[in-house]
Amino acid sequence: MPSIPCFKAYDIRGKVPDQLNTDLAHKIGLAYANHLQPKTVAIGHDIRLESPELAEALTKGLIQGGADVYDLGLCGTEEIYFATFYHGFDGGIMVTASHNPKGYNGMKLVTEGARPISGDTGLKAIAQRIEDQALTPAAKPGQHHALPDKTAYIQHLLGYVTPQTLKRQKIVFNCGNGSAAAMIESLISQLPIDPIYLHCEPDGHFPNGVPNPLLHENRQETAQAVVQHQADFGVAWDGDFDRCFLFDEKGQFIEGYYLVGLIAERLLQDHPGEKILHDPRLTWNTIELVEKAGGLPIESKTGHAFIKERMRKENALYGGEMSSHHYFRDFTYCDSGMIPWLLIMQQLSDTQQPLSRLVAHCQKAYPCSGEINHTVADIPATLAAIQTHFQGQAPSISQIDGLSLDFDSWRLNVRASNTEPLLRINIETRGNADLVQEKLKEVEAIIQQTKRESS
Repeated sequence: MPSIPCFKAYDIRGKVPDQLNTDLAHKIGLAYANHLQPKTVAIGHDIRLESPELAEALTKGLIQGGADVYDLGLCGTEEIYFATFYHGFDGGIMVTASHNPKGYNGMKLVTEGARPISGDTGLKAIAQRIEDQALTPAAKPGQHHALPDKTAYIQHLLGYVTPQTLKRQKIVFNCGNGSAAAMIESLISQLPIDPIYLHCEPDGHFPNGVPNPLLHENRQETAQAVVQHQADFGVAWDGDFDRCFLFDEKGQFIEGYYLVGLIAERLLQDHPGEKILHDPRLTWNTIELVEKAGGLPIESKTGHAFIKERMRKENALYGGEMSSHHYFRDFTYCDSGMIPWLLIMQQLSDTQQPLSRLVAHCQKAYPCSGEINHTVADIPATLAAIQTHFQGQAPSISQIDGLSLDFDSWRLNVRASNTEPLLRINIETRGNADLVQEKLKEVEAIIQQTKRESS
């Protein structure tokens, strides 16, 4: 990757204004137009304070490069995906830093059909153009068009449920002061929902903390609201709402791993025999549920670019990651933070069971650690030390994504983050929650020993 710090493997992400600013945003727009030669591009931005001016500079660059820009304004990332494939645009760019802390911003880029642009599919080339100053204004500039109408997108989302069969449900919605509120209000006006709103006022100052429900400290308020209001379940989003996180009627946070299997079961009811993609971090529960439902589980490397590419290759019905990214063929293989909770609402109505009961068997059968992160300087050496430590126990070994060790009673995946300098640990067992903690301590001891040896 060229040496522009904010260009990452999958997207653009960096501190504002040191790593990403309006000057660079303008150049990104012009480089995108020069490299891809699009006639039409959808753009939008999240609620971060710098996002509108970055989007404006990006727009000027695209227009200077000859592209007509269709501007959604404040929106979620998946709205850019939808607009790109629904309207047949040649590309789309979302200005967002998702769940990153305040002071960061970024961009997610797609081409026609909402196909992701990553390092290997154009991001490196765009960065290189900027470094080489190979930026050429078009002979005829493009034009700017506002695209505020969300009707088609709302109707698409409603197609994942059968409204007349839904029972009335009380749901807690925690928007985290992000971009989800407008979409929620539009949806619930057409569904039998009694809403409880938390932090649904868009506010880039993040007065209630960065919208990242993966942080344990950010879960308590949603959990308490579910219990206090005796809600059927709760939903929380990150800032650009391409991921949603669910809480059952007891206020318990549900690991994304168990939702993958539940959503797969739901979709396979109407599409038996279809392929379901999952990531390698936690697998046993998903494989069991998909096979019982008559589907074909397929393992894919972690990361949205890999998942989307593999889904297209396999024509998979659905793909799920334990990080709460959920991908749908009918959503042009893209991830959505709105479709999952709608499917769960339908499942609760159809089964007449609470959410806690729908996942209880899976949680008991395959207890897991959740993702544990460690800052590690020498990741290759650490992975080698872990593999050597367990070699004598003759595990099944896979290196599709990091290091996966598969034993009779437990399973481990350790991998480097694609976006942060972290080593991520995931452990699951066959019905033994105590073993999860035992093996986690054993793995963490190896990490600490490796750190001491390399210091």
